Amino acid sequence: MSGRKNMMILTGLVLSVSVLAVSIATMLLTDYYNHTHMQMLGEICQKVIEKQPKAQQTILEVLKEYQYGQTNVPKENILLAYGYGPSYFGGSAVKYSGFFSAAGFLAGVLLFLITCMLWRQKENMRIKVLTEYLEKVNMGCCGVLLRTGEDDFSKLQDEIYKVVTELQQTRDAAVKAKNNFAENLYNIAHQIKTPITSISLSMQMMRENPSLQHLEQINRQLSRMTHLEEALLLLSRIDAGTLSLKQENVDVFTVLMLAADNLQEIFSRADVSVDILELGEMMIRADMEWTMEAIMNVLKDCMEHTPPGERVHCSYEQNPLYTQIRIWDTGAGFAKEDIPHLFERFYRGREMKGEGIGIGLALSKALIEAQNGTITARNLTNAGACFEIRFYSH
Repeated sequence: MSGRKNMMILTGLVLSVSVLAVSIATMLLTDYYNHTHMQMLGEICQKVIEKQPKAQQTILEVLKEYQYGQTNVPKENILLAYGYGPSYFGGSAVKYSGFFSAAGFLAGVLLFLITCMLWRQKENMRIKVLTEYLEKVNMGCCGVLLRTGEDDFSKLQDEIYKVVTELQQTRDAAVKAKNNFAENLYNIAHQIKTPITSISLSMQMMRENPSLQHLEQINRQLSRMTHLEEALLLLSRIDAGTLSLKQENVDVFTVLMLAADNLQEIFSRADVSVDILELGEMMIRADMEWTMEAIMNVLKDCMEHTPPGERVHCSYEQNPLYTQIRIWDTGAGFAKEDIPHLFERFYRGREMKGEGIGIGLALSKALIEAQNGTITARNLTNAGACFEIRFYSH
């Protein structure tokens, strides 16, 4: 459709130029004819007057009568009766008439060729721009492909830009996935290496001096490996989108209480308690079990940084946009350089205590974000670290 439209425009342009050229040629030719006839009539009248001076007044009267249309023109030209034709008096006019006609035709053809050349030049320029852009893409240094006008190449340009953008995004995602895979593989190998080394040492020591202490050490390391395996499998299911998460109405206070109850033994050993403010019923759309799992990981992190005899505090609030849960401790807070990396997998801060593998907060972040939520961490003004979890209504 676009090609037909352009062809119609081009044809109309050529016809317009041709008509213009013919009009100008006709105007010039008409003006030339008028001057030629005037000159010829003047010469004839002059010759008549020279031979018959008394006929001057008669000639002038006839010319005036002819000018004002008072003369009865005979039906048959008298010159034809004496054997004279139009070509006898208009020889030069006919010659110039052919010249002007040929000039008008050549002008129309020339304008047509110039139009075609300009049109072809424009197409070549557009092809050159697209070709240079694709060459830059192949060299890996492409930018934005700017639109240069609406023409036959506009749709092609848009499709090329879409394909290139999608390929860039795919390439970036593949590079990122490759880097993440390599990093995760290194971290997993590092995490497995420690318990395997510990188990190997315990086995050697048991051969030399069997004791229950070595057996307990082996059990702890096996439990650690089992926990790592479960966490990695869960993260892989979240990444692949195969983890089934329920969407049901869950009371925030109930989730916090259940999470604290499941950690009661661990908190008791650390001599840390949990303070949960009861602020009434507030509902969120989430999966009870997995949301509780995410909050438990946050509570354990706060517990590890809370001095003995102190408390981990929990509160929550709701507005038309989201429901927010705040969990904070009374410890020394996060190191500034650790805050941007707290939710990265296998990251352990400088002040990290215990034998954690640095995957709990990453798991919490993945579970919360999979349920239309966010989690952030910051230091409080006075002291302590604070986690803010938001579940959005829409």
